[in-house]
Amino acid sequence: MSEALDRLAQAYGIEPSYISERGARCVVSDETKRGLLAALGVAAADEDEVLASLRSAPEPDPIGGAVPIETQCFMPDWLKEGHVWGITCQLYGLRSARNWGIGDFEDLAVLAELAASAGADFVGVNPLHALFLADPTRYSPYSPSSRQFLNPLYISIDALAPTATGVDATALQAARASELIDYGAVARLKREALHAIYRGFRASSRQSGDESGSLAAFRAERGTALRRFALYEALSADLVGRGYHGGWHSWPESYRNPGSDEVRRFEEKHEADIEFHMWVQWVAETQLRQAQQRAIAAGMRIGLYLDLAVGVAPDGAETWSQPGTVITAARLGCPPDMFNEAGQDWGLLPLSPTALTARGFAPFAAVLSELMRSAGAVRIDHAMGLMRLFLIPADAQATDGAYLHYPLADMLRVLAQISQQRSAIVIGEDLGTVPPGFREVMRDAEIQGYRVLYFEREDNGWFRAPDGYAHRALACLSTHDLATVKGWWCGSDIDERKRLGWYAAESALQMRAERAGDRILLLAALKHAGLLPGDFDAVLDGGATCPAELPAELLVAAHALLAKTASRLVAVQLEDLAGMKEQANLPGTTNEHPNWRRKLPIDLENIVESELFRDIVGAVSRERPRLP
Repeated sequence: MSEALDRLAQAYGIEPSYISERGARCVVSDETKRGLLAALGVAAADEDEVLASLRSAPEPDPIGGAVPIETQCFMPDWLKEGHVWGITCQLYGLRSARNWGIGDFEDLAVLAELAASAGADFVGVNPLHALFLADPTRYSPYSPSSRQFLNPLYISIDALAPTATGVDATALQAARASELIDYGAVARLKREALHAIYRGFRASSRQSGDESGSLAAFRAERGTALRRFALYEALSADLVGRGYHGGWHSWPESYRNPGSDEVRRFEEKHEADIEFHMWVQWVAETQLRQAQQRAIAAGMRIGLYLDLAVGVAPDGAETWSQPGTVITAARLGCPPDMFNEAGQDWGLLPLSPTALTARGFAPFAAVLSELMRSAGAVRIDHAMGLMRLFLIPADAQATDGAYLHYPLADMLRVLAQISQQRSAIVIGEDLGTVPPGFREVMRDAEIQGYRVLYFEREDNGWFRAPDGYAHRALACLSTHDLATVKGWWCGSDIDERKRLGWYAAESALQMRAERAGDRILLLAALKHAGLLPGDFDAVLDGGATCPAELPAELLVAAHALLAKTASRLVAVQLEDLAGMKEQANLPGTTNEHPNWRRKLPIDLENIVESELFRDIVGAVSRERPRLP
């Protein structure tokens, strides 16, 4: 039975075993194979069913081997042998005197202009996908309701109505002053303001007898997808008002099918609400597009660098409005690795490879096209998903998952075609368990890799020299899922995991000892590159103690080291420019850590005047000047 089951699993793209991040072979259990086959709609309860399913199984795509590369992703001629840098940030965390307690598209445009004046060619942000407007407690940007539309909380209200009336000034001031983002307060304020502004917009349109031409064009171009999304938003808001959750899994059965009679009756009765949500999306896209235009006008050659989440929430607009395009009986995650011995369950749903093939890859193309509409570059989170994804069957633990293969050649073809159409550079986040040969495929397809200094090591553990970095890559010191440079230096990430009970006291001590060694290795790397400030030679020589907190001059030197790498693109985190110690997200936590809620400790208007900001961007721009 096991041999036949293996043949059936492989026929549907399920790997019977895989190599872990640490090089160990992990064998997938028969129970997991059956669970994933069931999620794909394939019966495998006994040998007769297996044999019957094998007879009707598709010809399996080869696992490994040559992958035909029909078209490469876009790469401008000036960058093929060039080197640029940019700033990345968590948009929600931007502070400014004018925003409403959360960073917005006006803040993004201002940041792009400020970064351009310092010599940067791009500004990158967290995913801007639509979340759950009716339920602001669901604020993870990597768990979207829909990847085809935008999060309205990023709309700049004052750009729409500079003198908006009826605003609760006390609540607005509290939202601005809070150390962590109060998503509930921000959502209430912005929803009320958007409704009021829309009423004025509609009244003006009726009086003039003419709807905005760009809004009409937007609605016509987005068509059914926009209307179905707006219907979902209106229905979600109505049902939350009646005590249900924002996601459709909690809704009455009659509302769970977008084609039901009950949904049609709701649609007829709530046309004004549906039109409001279409208008909101038009406003959001208009402001995002204007931010890109301002970035380019300020001198950036790439502009906005947007992020694509790897999957969607099980109960959001995308799964409700496009039934059949996702695998619903399995969840995305990753196998055990150096950060989490139990693996990770992200609770997200992936696109179905069967549905993608049957629909000519239209669902994938639609997501990419919308993402690249206002972007000069995009980052694909967990880029290995172009080839395979780690799926966890329903009711199973993350340790009991397996890899499901996707039609890589077709995924690359669609990605490259839209990248060329939109003139958008593609960066693939290739961290974690990377299958053999995948990075070579990325190289051939002109997908830029992702290189994090913490992980760029030689076999002896030493940090890789700058000229050893891949050219076709984006290099950075850290990411939103890792400690900031200051936090890494002092081990705050280790302390936090120990506080949560993830590390025993003995393990934490061992990790702190390893981190102490890493600090010395970083100093040695700076010394080798000619960047170590003279005061720290004594630390390397053993004549002085390594400082417990990261000195500013070492933070600047680390960024200069980053800028020297051979990688085409270098990204500097705004959190590091602001001298933050805390990281944006701690994977594996929900309420235990303030994920996706931290604000910068300094206003956008003032950060560029800080000495640390000027020193770091000065060091980076000297190594990577913007050449004509």
